Amino acid sequence: MPDVTKHTLANGMTVLLKEVHSSPIITWIVMYRIGSRNERTGQTGISHWVEHMMFKGTDRFPAGELDKAIDRMGGQWNAFTNTDYTGYYETLPADKIDLALELEADRMINAHFELEEVESERTVIISERGMYENRPTFWLQEEVSAAAFRVHGYHHEIIGDLADLQTMTREDLFQHYRTHYVPNNAIAVAVGAFNTDEMLEKIRHHYEAIPAGATPNLFVRPEPPQQGERRVTVIRPSNTSFLQIAYHVPPASHQDWFALNMLSSILSGVGGVVGNKTTRLYKALVEPELAVEIYGGVGTSIDPGLLEFSMVVRDGQTPSACEAAFDAVMDDVLQNNVTEEELLKVKKQARASFAYRTETVTSQAFSYARAENFDSYKWVDQYTERIEAVTLGDLHDVARRYLTRHNRVVGHLIPQEMEA
Repeated sequence: MPDVTKHTLANGMTVLLKEVHSSPIITWIVMYRIGSRNERTGQTGISHWVEHMMFKGTDRFPAGELDKAIDRMGGQWNAFTNTDYTGYYETLPADKIDLALELEADRMINAHFELEEVESERTVIISERGMYENRPTFWLQEEVSAAAFRVHGYHHEIIGDLADLQTMTREDLFQHYRTHYVPNNAIAVAVGAFNTDEMLEKIRHHYEAIPAGATPNLFVRPEPPQQGERRVTVIRPSNTSFLQIAYHVPPASHQDWFALNMLSSILSGVGGVVGNKTTRLYKALVEPELAVEIYGGVGTSIDPGLLEFSMVVRDGQTPSACEAAFDAVMDDVLQNNVTEEELLKVKKQARASFAYRTETVTSQAFSYARAENFDSYKWVDQYTERIEAVTLGDLHDVARRYLTRHNRVVGHLIPQEMEA
């Protein structure tokens, strides 16, 4: 299978191409280097709102037409907003990929931001936030993030604060679009059944005439070091209590990230594929019937982020009881009691999980785009090699460096007594 090739168009657009001929399909992703981490107070949620507006059509492709066209072709398309990026993708039969190239080039510069559509979407997004607010865990996550990041943009949720969603204007949204949706702020990735030279020529045809914009001055404020454990308590209508504990950790580009990922897997399992019933936290909390469920993991972020563990407290138990059991496990880890057998096991699981997650052309395209955004596309190809290089000593080092109580935020969600 050919390697990824990287190209830079004359207007500064980054292009990554990888031929995969196992199926006659292609995924095309255009990812912009703008996410909720770059939003100022007063405009939280603007990246996500602009993503919604990008489906309102252009003169070339009126709203609704592309849904029908892509459905007829047997393809799919969607978009996603993250803390660190906003992305758009299409997966289509290989002989239909020109539509994806054309539509993303078109809405990079010609998206409609009609005032009526802006106001209609305001209602939709406020309702979306309301849907999240019906989940007790949303309130806990929001409070934990706000406590962990007092300065940095990871402070607020991607959906944005209600006060900002109620007051942002059409001009705010359009200015965000014009500032950040420029080719020199974009990473484009194609993975699938194509010839690299021919695909690159097609991409140049559709995108190279789009003029580069001024390099966006991204709003980012570094988070100062935490000076001691922070605690939050949320009282919400709920039938269940929850516990969330989050530690400050370095970004995915940092050499310690892979050791932290392995340590997290030993504690709570390899996310996405492998069950966690043999992990330390499952045995310490779920088996003794303190918690119903335990899950955790470290994110792949541009800036220093969080290693988070979340627990669903069993009926009749308390977050405090779960926290005490959790602390006993962490104290044992800090005493260097992780074993070589545990490390070898999670390495094997991580390889299997990685193979599963990158099985499709769509997942590969997304992985390369995301990695290029926070570091380099090579991060994906080097993933298993860097996992294998993690040693027991590395686990002990990162545990002592990051998994201390003064470096964490503890959140309890306590059910509010339900009123008739």
